[in-house]
Order: sequence, then C-alpha cells, then structure tokens
Amino acid sequence: MNKSFPAIFALALFLSVLLFNYAAAQSTVQERIKQVENNLTENLQTNDAGPMNLQKRMEHYKVNGLSIAVIKDYKIDWVKAYGVADAASKIPVTDQTLFQAASISKSLNAVGVMKLFKSKHLDLFADINTYLSSWKFPYDSLSKGKKINTANLLSHTAGLSVHGFGGYEPGTPLPSVIQILNGTKPANSGAVRSVFEPGIRQQYSGGGTTITQLMVTDISKERYEKYMSDQVLKPMGMLNSTFAQSPAGLKRGLLATGYDVGGKEVKGKYHIYPEQAPAGLWTNPADLARYIIETQLAYEGRSAKVLDQETTKLRLTPYMNAEAALGVFIEDYNGLKYFGHGGANEGFRSGYYGSLAGGNGLVIMVNSDNGEIIQELINSIATVYDFKGLNKTEKIKLANVSEKDLDSYLGDYQLTPKLVLTITREGKQVYAQATGQSRIEAFAETSSKFFFKVIHANMEFVKDDQGKVTKMIFNQGGRIEAKKL
Repeated sequence: MNKSFPAIFALALFLSVLLFNYAAAQSTVQERIKQVENNLTENLQTNDAGPMNLQKRMEHYKVNGLSIAVIKDYKIDWVKAYGVADAASKIPVTDQTLFQAASISKSLNAVGVMKLFKSKHLDLFADINTYLSSWKFPYDSLSKGKKINTANLLSHTAGLSVHGFGGYEPGTPLPSVIQILNGTKPANSGAVRSVFEPGIRQQYSGGGTTITQLMVTDISKERYEKYMSDQVLKPMGMLNSTFAQSPAGLKRGLLATGYDVGGKEVKGKYHIYPEQAPAGLWTNPADLARYIIETQLAYEGRSAKVLDQETTKLRLTPYMNAEAALGVFIEDYNGLKYFGHGGANEGFRSGYYGSLAGGNGLVIMVNSDNGEIIQELINSIATVYDFKGLNKTEKIKLANVSEKDLDSYLGDYQLTPKLVLTITREGKQVYAQATGQSRIEAFAETSSKFFFKVIHANMEFVKDDQGKVTKMIFNQGGRIEAKKL
C-alpha cells in the first residue's frame, strides 16, 4: 500500500493540474465572450460614441434571436445563443437551434458540385447542357454564341437573370425546379435566362445557382437534399443541418421562427425554398463552423473529408475577378484573405468568414430581417480576436450645424414623380422620411452634407446665390437631384 502512494499522489497531482488548466481555459473563454458581448460598434461611429452591449443592440434592432460561433486556431472556441427562437411560445435559442442560412446555402452547394468535379462526373468548364438531362438551358442571341459552364454558375459570371427568391408560405403550392427555371406557375420568380453573354463580368444570380441544383440531381439521380446530406453535410460533421423543405422529424422548437424588421412574425413562421441550392439550407453556427474548419484544413492539405487540397484551392480561387470564387467571396486585406458569404431570406439574416491562413473565423445568424447587428458583432469579434480587416468601424466627427441652416433644410424634396423625401428635425437631430416609409436619422458630415447609418446613402443641400435652399443631391447607388417643393 505504501509503495503505491507516490503513484496515487502523482495521479492526483496530474488531475488537479489538468482541472486547473481546464478551469483557467474556460475562464479565458468566458472573458473573451464577455468582451465580445460588450464591444459592438457601428460601421460609422460618430464623435465619442463608445462600444455597445449585445443585448441592448438586440433590443434596439428588435432582433428576437441570435446565435454565434467563433473559430480560433482551427477549433471552435465557443458557441453561444441569445434570445428566443419563437417569441409567441417563448422558446429560447440554443446552440442547436436551426436558422435559414439563405444564400450561405450557395457555399455548401458549391462543395457538393465540386465533389462531382473531383469524382470526374462533371467538367467545370464544359457547356452546362452536357450534364442537364431533364431540362436544357435555352441559349439565345443575348449569349452571343458563348456557352455557360459550371464555374460561371458558381461564380455569378454566367450573365443570368434572377438575383434571389422570395420563398413560399407553408401550405401554398410549390413549383418544381424546372418550373422555377422557366418562370412558370406556381413559381413566383421570373425565368432564368441570359441578360448578357457569359464570362464578361459578375452579376449575382441565384437563378444560376438553381441550375446547378438541377445538375446535381440529374447527374447523381438522387434527391438534392439526400445527395447533399450524404456527400457533404454528414462527412463534414454537420449532423444537425439539412436542405430538406420543410425539415421533418425534428423536435418542436428546433426551427427558428422568422421576423420582420419590426419584430413581427413571418406568416407561417418561415418561408419554404424549393430553390434549395441558393437558399434552402437549415443550419446553425456550430455546424457552419465545422464547414469552415474543414475547408481551412483541406486548403492546407491536412484533411479531405469531402474535397482534397487541389479541389478546395480551386473552389476558393476567384474565377474572373478578385472576389467571386466558386460559391464564396474572397476578401483580401493586405494579403490576409478570408472566404465568406452572407445570407438573407424572409425573416432571417446571416454571415460567415473563414481565414485562408491561421484557422480563424466566425458565424452569426439571426431570425430577423434586420441584419445591422451582424456587422456590429463582426466588428466586436474582430477587435477581441484581432481578426485583421474584418472590423469595418470608421470614426466620423460630426459637424456642428447652426439652427438657421438646419431650419433652411426642412421641407419636401421631389426624388421621383411619386417619391418625396421629407426633412424634419427634433432639436439638432435631423430626420428623413420617404413617401410610405419610416423616418431615419441623418447625421451631419459637413454643414450641408448628411449621411445615414441604416442605409448606404447621403444627401447634400444646395443653396442659390441668395442663400436659399433650392434642391438636394441624394446619392444611393446613383445621383438624384431633388427639387425642393
């Protein structure tokens, strides 16, 4: 008994050290979580505005539920959920709650398509009609004799129509994929057709991604959701995710309910997307983090659960410009590159980033049409974890505009024949309200120029030689001269 005492003592000491290290690591994780929760910043931060609290920003934006995953050194550092998945039933969001990933679906779809390329069932650079058997793309004069290839479809360089899809209320008739592509009832979107010749520039097209969905089923002879589950999701460890519309056999409350910007529930709780490849994935941040990590490891040749290094590098290489790769967009910050994608379905917003080096990343999903909080959280995570380039916060010092000038700006401005922009103020805070829309705050960049935080736009008031305001120049993706009424 005495001889075994040193061994027992050594084991006890080892366990105590192990537990201490684990407790210390957990403490550090909790500290990082707390820092992230309290360091949210807007992209445009005015004057001496400081960091903000996550819970308060959720209340501000009327976001019911939110879920986060952070990746550090090729591992999930933490996953945490906030708020409610369904406000009426008061079902809380958990790390298992599934959200609609919306256009993030395109990233996973591309993995499935690249799996067919890797197994030599598909040539990325051949005419897509070579692999379409149940339907053929109807080339016309707009394509100018050029053929569309699969790489074009995945990188949005095919010159095709239909940016995105609105989905369908539960219980309403659902179109087939061919009906969607032809724009025939009950499809609620237009036909997917050429708008310019393929291969000359990028134009985002969920319609083009839907063609790849049909290619997958025509080649594999399987239902799309089964192929994606067996060949992509399960091998990556995304065991809670599905492309099924609607998911069956799940526990009550596992699917998040979608809400509009005012916090009102989407009719039927969520929309159904037979356009599975561009919009149909149900998932959560933990599962998407597993996809990101596997992609990072495969890119470095350290894993090949679905795609090998060569195929992964091809998928993450921009095809015709500096950003659009195959199912992902690449952002380059002085040589530090990230792959990622955002998502927007009715009642849902989401976004993810994964670094091409170092094994870092993040995923954020909300069950709201208001996605402003996502970038604020990205800014916070980037600050706490030093993810260079991802913090988009820009500090702007507001101009001090005189009461006389502010009063001269008040009134109505004719943006279009049917759209009037009304300028009002409360104290020194200026507001703009377009016909039939909510009013939004405007902030003074100069004594005559104002910008908005909630939309990417600005307005500048123009005076005549007598100092009277005669018009406004409004910039939002284009310049409009609006006469003062």
